[in-house]
Amino acid sequence: MSKDKTLENLMEAFAGESQANRKYLAYAKQAEKEGKLNAEKLFRAAADAETLHALKEFEVAGKIGSTTDNLKDAIAGETHEYKEMYPEFVKEAEAAGNKAAAMAFTFAMKAEEVHAKLYKEALESLDQTEEVFYYLCPVCGNIEKAVPEKCPICGVPGSKFIKY
Repeated sequence: MSKDKTLENLMEAFAGESQANRKYLAYAKQAEKEGKLNAEKLFRAAADAETLHALKEFEVAGKIGSTTDNLKDAIAGETHEYKEMYPEFVKEAEAAGNKAAAMAFTFAMKAEEVHAKLYKEALESLDQTEEVFYYLCPVCGNIEKAVPEKCPICGVPGSKFIKY
Protein backbone atom coordinates (compact mmCIF):
# COMPACT_ATOMS: atom_id res chain seq x y z
CA MET A 1 0.00 0.00 0.00
CA SER A 2 1.35 3.44 -0.89
CA LYS A 3 1.98 6.28 1.55
CA ASP A 4 -0.72 8.31 -0.22
CA LYS A 5 -3.30 5.55 0.24
CA THR A 6 -2.32 5.14 3.89
CA LEU A 7 -2.72 8.88 4.47
CA GLU A 8 -6.08 8.76 2.71
CA ASN A 9 -7.11 5.84 4.94
CA LEU A 10 -5.95 7.65 8.08
CA MET A 11 -8.03 10.69 7.17
CA GLU A 12 -11.07 8.58 6.30
CA ALA A 13 -10.72 6.77 9.63
CA PHE A 14 -10.34 10.11 11.43
CA ALA A 15 -13.55 11.40 9.84
CA GLY A 16 -15.46 8.22 10.65
CA GLU A 17 -14.27 8.06 14.25
CA SER A 18 -15.02 11.77 14.72
CA GLN A 19 -18.56 11.29 13.44
CA ALA A 20 -19.06 8.22 15.61
CA ASN A 21 -18.01 10.25 18.65
CA ARG A 22 -20.70 12.87 18.02
CA LYS A 23 -23.32 10.28 17.12
CA TYR A 24 -22.70 8.35 20.33
CA LEU A 25 -22.85 11.55 22.39
CA ALA A 26 -26.24 12.30 20.81
CA TYR A 27 -27.35 8.76 21.64
CA ALA A 28 -26.12 9.21 25.22
CA LYS A 29 -28.17 12.38 25.61
CA GLN A 30 -31.25 10.53 24.39
CA ALA A 31 -30.63 7.62 26.75
CA GLU A 32 -30.22 10.12 29.59
CA LYS A 33 -33.57 11.75 28.71
CA GLU A 34 -35.18 8.31 28.78
CA GLY A 35 -33.56 7.43 32.11
CA LYS A 36 -31.55 4.57 30.59
CA LEU A 37 -28.41 5.06 32.70
CA ASN A 38 -26.49 1.97 31.58
CA ALA A 39 -27.00 2.69 27.88
CA GLU A 40 -26.04 6.32 28.48
CA LYS A 41 -22.79 5.31 30.18
CA LEU A 42 -21.94 2.85 27.41
CA PHE A 43 -22.56 5.48 24.72
CA ARG A 44 -20.38 8.01 26.58
CA ALA A 45 -17.56 5.47 27.02
CA ALA A 46 -17.78 4.52 23.34
CA ALA A 47 -17.75 8.21 22.35
CA ASP A 48 -14.55 8.70 24.34
CA ALA A 49 -13.04 5.58 22.73
CA GLU A 50 -13.85 6.92 19.25
CA THR A 51 -12.17 10.20 20.22
CA LEU A 52 -9.02 8.32 21.24
CA HIS A 53 -8.99 6.56 17.86
CA ALA A 54 -9.57 9.80 15.93
CA LEU A 55 -6.85 11.70 17.78
CA LYS A 56 -4.27 8.96 17.20
CA GLU A 57 -5.15 8.71 13.49
CA PHE A 58 -4.92 12.50 13.07
CA GLU A 59 -1.55 12.50 14.83
CA VAL A 60 -0.16 9.59 12.78
CA ALA A 61 -1.36 11.35 9.60
CA GLY A 62 0.94 14.25 10.54
CA LYS A 63 -1.91 16.75 10.70
CA ILE A 64 -0.95 18.41 13.99
CA GLY A 65 1.43 21.32 13.57
CA SER A 66 2.70 24.06 15.82
CA THR A 67 0.13 26.09 17.73
CA THR A 68 0.68 28.92 15.25
CA ASP A 69 0.04 26.59 12.32
CA ASN A 70 -2.96 25.03 14.06
CA LEU A 71 -4.49 28.46 14.75
CA LYS A 72 -4.01 29.45 11.09
CA ASP A 73 -5.67 26.19 10.01
CA ALA A 74 -8.56 26.80 12.43
CA ILE A 75 -9.03 30.35 11.10
CA ALA A 76 -9.14 29.04 7.52
CA GLY A 77 -11.62 26.29 8.42
CA GLU A 78 -13.99 28.50 10.39
CA THR A 79 -13.81 31.24 7.74
CA HIS A 80 -14.68 28.74 5.00
CA GLU A 81 -17.65 27.53 7.03
CA TYR A 82 -19.18 30.94 7.78
CA LYS A 83 -18.42 32.55 4.41
CA GLU A 84 -18.98 29.69 1.96
CA MET A 85 -20.44 26.51 3.42
CA TYR A 86 -23.19 27.64 5.78
CA PRO A 87 -24.64 30.46 3.62
CA GLU A 88 -25.31 27.89 0.89
CA PHE A 89 -26.75 25.42 3.40
CA VAL A 90 -29.07 28.11 4.79
CA LYS A 91 -30.32 28.99 1.30
CA GLU A 92 -30.98 25.36 0.43
CA ALA A 93 -32.79 24.68 3.73
CA GLU A 94 -34.95 27.78 3.30
CA ALA A 95 -35.75 26.80 -0.29
CA ALA A 96 -36.79 23.36 0.96
CA GLY A 97 -38.94 24.93 3.66
CA ASN A 98 -36.93 23.27 6.44
CA LYS A 99 -36.99 26.00 9.07
CA ALA A 100 -35.28 23.88 11.76
CA ALA A 101 -32.31 23.13 9.49
CA ALA A 102 -32.13 26.77 8.35
CA MET A 103 -32.03 27.91 11.97
CA ALA A 104 -29.40 25.30 12.93
CA PHE A 105 -27.23 26.34 9.98
CA THR A 106 -27.71 30.05 10.74
CA PHE A 107 -26.72 29.60 14.39
CA ALA A 108 -23.66 27.59 13.36
CA MET A 109 -22.71 30.12 10.66
CA LYS A 110 -22.84 33.03 13.11
CA ALA A 111 -20.94 31.08 15.77
CA GLU A 112 -18.23 30.03 13.28
CA GLU A 113 -17.64 33.70 12.45
CA VAL A 114 -17.06 34.39 16.14
CA HIS A 115 -14.76 31.37 16.38
CA ALA A 116 -12.64 32.65 13.46
CA LYS A 117 -12.34 36.04 15.16
CA LEU A 118 -11.31 34.44 18.46
CA TYR A 119 -8.70 32.27 16.72
CA LYS A 120 -7.28 35.39 15.04
CA GLU A 121 -7.10 37.13 18.43
CA ALA A 122 -5.40 34.08 19.94
CA LEU A 123 -2.86 34.02 17.11
CA GLU A 124 -2.10 37.72 17.55
CA SER A 125 -1.62 37.33 21.30
CA LEU A 126 -0.08 33.86 21.36
CA ASP A 127 2.70 34.82 23.76
CA GLN A 128 0.34 36.54 26.21
CA THR A 129 0.67 34.96 29.64
CA GLU A 130 -2.45 36.42 31.26
CA GLU A 131 -5.09 33.71 31.44
CA VAL A 132 -8.17 34.17 29.29
CA PHE A 133 -11.50 32.48 29.96
CA TYR A 134 -14.03 31.52 27.31
CA TYR A 135 -17.75 30.97 27.72
CA LEU A 136 -19.67 28.58 25.46
CA CYS A 137 -23.35 28.89 24.64
CA PRO A 138 -24.75 25.36 25.02
CA VAL A 139 -27.46 26.02 22.43
CA CYS A 140 -25.78 27.55 19.38
CA GLY A 141 -22.06 27.09 20.04
CA ASN A 142 -21.24 30.78 20.31
CA ILE A 143 -18.11 31.54 22.36
CA GLU A 144 -17.63 34.77 24.32
CA LYS A 145 -14.76 36.09 26.43
CA ALA A 146 -17.20 37.35 29.07
CA VAL A 147 -20.59 36.04 30.11
CA PRO A 148 -23.22 38.03 28.20
CA GLU A 149 -26.64 38.84 29.62
CA LYS A 150 -27.96 36.68 26.80
CA CYS A 151 -26.40 35.01 23.78
CA PRO A 152 -26.21 37.51 20.91
CA ILE A 153 -26.86 34.70 18.44
CA CYS A 154 -29.66 32.59 19.93
CA GLY A 155 -30.82 34.54 22.97
CA VAL A 156 -30.17 31.87 25.63
CA PRO A 157 -29.52 33.41 29.08
CA GLY A 158 -25.86 34.02 29.88
CA SER A 159 -26.27 32.00 33.08
CA LYS A 160 -26.41 28.87 30.89
CA PHE A 161 -22.97 29.49 29.34
CA ILE A 162 -20.20 26.98 30.14
CA LYS A 163 -16.87 28.37 31.36
CA TYR A 164 -13.52 27.22 29.90
